[in-house]
Amino acid sequence: MITLYDCATAPSPRRARILLAEKGIVHKTVQVDLRAGEQLSESFRKVNPQCTVPALRTEEGLILTDNAAITAYLEARYPNPPLLGETPAEKAEVASWNWHVEFEGLLAIAEAFRNSTPAMANRALPGPVNYPQIPELAQRGLARVQQFFVELNARLAEHEFIATERFSVADITAVVAVDFARIVKVKPDEQHPHLLRWRASMAQRPSMSL
Repeated sequence: MITLYDCATAPSPRRARILLAEKGIVHKTVQVDLRAGEQLSESFRKVNPQCTVPALRTEEGLILTDNAAITAYLEARYPNPPLLGETPAEKAEVASWNWHVEFEGLLAIAEAFRNSTPAMANRALPGPVNYPQIPELAQRGLARVQQFFVELNARLAEHEFIATERFSVADITAVVAVDFARIVKVKPDEQHPHLLRWRASMAQRPSMSL
C-alpha cells in the first residue's frame, strides 16, 4: 500500500492529502512532527535526506520526496479523475498556473513566514541545512502575497476554476496557498469577491477539509 509521510499542520503535505482524496486512493499515513524536529532525525533522513514532507512511498517501494513527483506519479498511476488536464492545451495551462501559484503564492508566504518568525531563526529555508533569516525578505514576501491575491481575484473574475474549465491540481495548490496565507495575517476580503466565491465553492469538496 502507498504510504504518505505527512504533517497535519504543514501546507505542503496538505497538497498531497487533498490529491490522494480527490483520486480516492487508499493509503497509509505516517505523521512527521515538524515542530519537534522529527524531519531532521536520522530515521527520517533514511526516508528523505532532504528532511521535508510530504514524502510518498509507492507500492513498488519508490520514495518520492516532493509534490511535483508525487502528483506526476499519482496522475500516471491513477489517471481518473484527471487533475493535470486532458488535452495538450489543458496540460500546459494547468502546469503554468500551478507553477504560478507555487512561486507567487506559496513561496511568497513561506518567504514572509520563515524570515520573520522567531521559532524559525536559522531555519529560513526547509531542509537539512540551516540558513539565517533575512528580514527584508519577509517584507517582500508580504507584498508579494497581497499582489498574489489581486492576481487570483482577477483570474477568477472570468473563470470558475484556476486553470482550465474544470477542477485541477492548480485549484488544490491555490486552496492551500490561500489558507496558508493566514499564518502571515493575510486573508481574502471584500476587495477579492471572486476569490471569496471560488474559495467557498472549493469548501464544498470533502477533500478540502483535510
